[in-house]
Amino acid sequence: THLITGGAGFIGCNLADYLLRNGESVTIVDNLSRPRTPLNLAWLQERYGDRLRFVQADIRDAAAMQAVIPGHRIVYHLAGQVAVTTSVKDPRSDFEINALGTLNILEAARLALKPPIVFFASTNKVYGGMETVTVVEEATRYRYRDLVNGVPEHQLLDFHSPYGCSKGAADQYVRDYARIYGIQTVVFRQSCIYGPRQFGVEDQGWAAHFAIAALLNRPITIYGDGKQVRDMLYVDDLIAAYMAALERIDQVSGHIYNIGGGPHNALSIWAEFGPVLSRLVGREITVRYGDWRPGDQPVYISDITLAKQELGWEPRVSVYEGIERMVGWIRDNLPLFR
Repeated sequence: THLITGGAGFIGCNLADYLLRNGESVTIVDNLSRPRTPLNLAWLQERYGDRLRFVQADIRDAAAMQAVIPGHRIVYHLAGQVAVTTSVKDPRSDFEINALGTLNILEAARLALKPPIVFFASTNKVYGGMETVTVVEEATRYRYRDLVNGVPEHQLLDFHSPYGCSKGAADQYVRDYARIYGIQTVVFRQSCIYGPRQFGVEDQGWAAHFAIAALLNRPITIYGDGKQVRDMLYVDDLIAAYMAALERIDQVSGHIYNIGGGPHNALSIWAEFGPVLSRLVGREITVRYGDWRPGDQPVYISDITLAKQELGWEPRVSVYEGIERMVGWIRDNLPLFR
């Protein structure tokens, strides 16, 4: 049995759909605080009915976590406060959700009669601004001068922004619970994940946000110069990484993996993504530019060599195919966004 915290979110509902489609039983824990998460929950309930168990609870509530987690074989801990900007405005809530919330999950797992496996959705933000890494500016993008394959897991941690600190603390706790308490855990430092059922907003889920805005003729603001680069990973490929780790849990417990599209699926967020989006929506898209945001890396590309070696995993959906699928889904579901 699988339990997903944040199971009504974008990644969570795609994961739940995958598991339920494959005959697994799934419990979703979500406080439905994010706008439109009820739409994802309703979509799952319509498809799977009683096979899906839903518990409305908040990961900040330790007692609630201790009530719901025991009896599950694996917990995918995806719930969180997801935006750097929000963390800067309200660092206490960000800490309570991301750091304390994760501790609550780990403690509930540890105290269970049969502790479940815990998978944690971490972030590339744990590496901070990487000021020591030389970045070169090109016509449509920034690139690393020396890190040809991207950022490896042994890159120094340097939590930047309250969000980086709260997720970074959680990341290290999840790893250490494997060392100290023998709980089977895996940390996934996820890069830019995108795909269907992503209700992207300005400060989180940028690819979906730009696509939604373009299709609805809403204004788009690019913070920085639009040449900052991210490696993009289609959500189905992320789920494949989770499944690969689950199959090999005895070998990979306690490990940390950078999971992203890698160098082959990296695009600059507007100079390169913009023309792709324009072609898919069939018109030129005009944007305005604002100041860079704190902690915004000019380049982030995951080195996914370790995941290839240890999980036998690599991305299957190319960035162009993935964007086309995402735009197609948004176009087919425009009423949800109005």
